[in-house]
Amino acid sequence: MKAVVVKQFGGTEHMEYQDVEIPDIGPNQVLIRVEGTSVNFADIKSRYGKKGGKLPFIPGIDAAGVVERVGDNVTKIRPGQRVIAFPSGGSYAEYVAANENLTFVIPDSLDVRTAAACPIVSFTSHRLLAHVARLEPGETVVIHAAAGGVGTTAIQIAKLMGAGKVIGTVGSVNKKEAALEAGADHVVSYEEEDFAARINEWTGGRGANVILDSIAGSVSERSLDCLAPYGRLAHFGNSSGQVGHIQTKDLHSSCRSVLGFSLGTTRKERPHVLQETAEKVFHYLSSGQLTIKIGREFALAEAAEAHDWVEGRHSTGKVLLMV
Repeated sequence: MKAVVVKQFGGTEHMEYQDVEIPDIGPNQVLIRVEGTSVNFADIKSRYGKKGGKLPFIPGIDAAGVVERVGDNVTKIRPGQRVIAFPSGGSYAEYVAANENLTFVIPDSLDVRTAAACPIVSFTSHRLLAHVARLEPGETVVIHAAAGGVGTTAIQIAKLMGAGKVIGTVGSVNKKEAALEAGADHVVSYEEEDFAARINEWTGGRGANVILDSIAGSVSERSLDCLAPYGRLAHFGNSSGQVGHIQTKDLHSSCRSVLGFSLGTTRKERPHVLQETAEKVFHYLSSGQLTIKIGREFALAEAAEAHDWVEGRHSTGKVLLMV
């Protein structure tokens, strides 16, 4: 089969499209013929060696495709079914192996591009809002990096869960439109303005009840300036590459919380909880209540170009690799 292989840590010049062996499957795994996968910021971090791992490796976290073969102990999935999965190895390949408990049968109504775009962004968004931040109807939600894949998805899910107001922040003003199209009530550029001041203005000085933060660094620190009493700051990434410093004095008397989340850790330590998430997300998608914004598509052989596009901060929504 064909796959994209990273031979050395560093730039995209070390990504090669080449022939590799089709992966073997264990008794609790399924073999999937991949139709599409997505580019995630974690893939770029892995290419630089910032996620651990050994060389050479195939990047990619999620995949959509058709089940070709199942292991002897697999009971809930059968060949021929359309699925999304979080594979054991990388997903930038024509075939992947995935554990049964990280493979999810998708509704017939779900088209392949939506299926390829949805796993990371929809699962992450729903877990953050429903289970980490515990969003309640009527609350105000702030979503940093609101024009990205998780951002545009989280805006919609927050609205579906009854958020009273959804505010997005973006790095550059030319990304505001993507967040507004996704349903944000207000959008501010954190590179152009004091986003905390604007959020406090839009909330009548009360601040946000929930803030979703994948940026870290100074953005995390400044988020406390607009987090309401009893508010929850859910931190799930550090795309800035910086470390945010939180003071404990800013938490106890205000009853505010800083909460951490990783979908990768959840897949490893508590994969069983994702079945409920999948059911909720698939309902939203199949009913048309949730759409996944797809910013651009590349062929699998063009993975290096796709990485350059995402790393250059050109993307809004999800970037796909179609097989």
